[in-house]
Amino acid sequence: MAKKSKPAKRKVATRTPAKKAGKPKTKAPTKASVDQMLKKAYEPARLAMVYHPFYEGKIEITPKCVVRDFNDFAIWYTPGVAEPCKAINKNKELSYVHTNRWNTVGVISDGTRVLGLGDIGPEAAMPVMEGKSLLFKYLGGVDAFPLCLGTKDPEEFIKTVKYLQPSLGGINLEDISQPKCFYILKRLREECEIPVWHDDQQGTGTIVSAGAINAAKMVGKKPSQMKAAFIGAGAANIAISRIMQLSGFKWKNMVMCDSKGALHPDREDIKAEFREKLFMCEHSNKKGVVGTPADAMKGADIVVAASKPGPGTLKPDWIKGMADDAIVFATANPIPEIWPWEAKEAGAKIVATGRSDFPNQVNNSLGFPGIFRGTLDVKAKTISDTMCLAAVLEIAKTAEDNGLRDDYIVPSMDEWEVFPREAVAVGLAAINEGLAREKHSRKELYDKAESVIRRARNQTKYLMKGKYILPPPKV
Repeated sequence: MAKKSKPAKRKVATRTPAKKAGKPKTKAPTKASVDQMLKKAYEPARLAMVYHPFYEGKIEITPKCVVRDFNDFAIWYTPGVAEPCKAINKNKELSYVHTNRWNTVGVISDGTRVLGLGDIGPEAAMPVMEGKSLLFKYLGGVDAFPLCLGTKDPEEFIKTVKYLQPSLGGINLEDISQPKCFYILKRLREECEIPVWHDDQQGTGTIVSAGAINAAKMVGKKPSQMKAAFIGAGAANIAISRIMQLSGFKWKNMVMCDSKGALHPDREDIKAEFREKLFMCEHSNKKGVVGTPADAMKGADIVVAASKPGPGTLKPDWIKGMADDAIVFATANPIPEIWPWEAKEAGAKIVATGRSDFPNQVNNSLGFPGIFRGTLDVKAKTISDTMCLAAVLEIAKTAEDNGLRDDYIVPSMDEWEVFPREAVAVGLAAINEGLAREKHSRKELYDKAESVIRRARNQTKYLMKGKYILPPPKV
């Protein structure tokens, strides 16, 4: 990773919005090209079943202090370790100085809503949480550990997480079913002394909002005037709509659908425990759209699907009914609600998915590593929506600096500069909002984030070079 290098500037693509000329026609892909794209799409799943048992896990604990000889253990363990213990006993904030707590995040799940797989249990959730921990380290330099809890009871979950606080600098909640995910996040944010974040809510909302801002620029439309349809009314889309609203889109122009159709004030089947859905019924869909996803998407400028994995969840005919220069976000994993080429053939101008093997990956991996990096570096007390908005704008600006295109509305994960840039934006937002325990300058925040991230990447490179991380098997 080149130190403090800046990406080459590319000219930002510009275009004139279509003028009632009908939607541009996209040439239908051939059967051979579709077969090739499908093979590529399913290849990661095939390799995962070979690579996972080969490596027997994706992360491990390694030392970060010197061990010159066995005498050093008298410093790191008994009797020397008693001195930092006594110092922390007098001032528990020193745990951030004498231990790795300052850089440690727990990735915590109950396995009740894993990817698009549903309630598969805590053991089956472990590969996802390990993968999350790997991304935390490589992309953000954050030491994260998977902790899958053997309870579905929200109160037991909350109690357990609170017990873990003295060992952690932050908490990343993951793959928890709704509506309890909203309740758990709210309670923990109110009752914990360290930042608590639910990536399926705040993380997804952050990256999709960044992509939506830039997609709007590409089609020459103003977010405040765009009609937005949301297919799925779970934790992801509820949070996406909230952060998109902070980013300039308007509640009144949003129509959200759950499994029974559009949310509107007359939906008597939505009970009090689904208060987030009730909020959408009361504040969105001001034109009173009722009916199916097709009705919600009719004339929409953008659709955000965070629903059942496809293909086939989003229908091409629904996209054909959207406005000119339609924008489609099909975010389900492991398979998007519609294949990108199908959406393009149906008339979509810009298509984004959550997968790294297609253009325009609106994946949380662009958000949480940099956001937590900035949060930890100022020892913020929480991660507010204002901090998320700072990340949204910095992600969008990074892509714009690199040159927007129809197939490039957000940075890719290999554009490393997005992560320290996010960290700086988030850290400064926390300071300005009075949420930071430590205050640093922009340069200090950038230098710290860049150094920690570079160390993590170089460490992985050298472990591979020395074959301490073995090459994967040939298949």
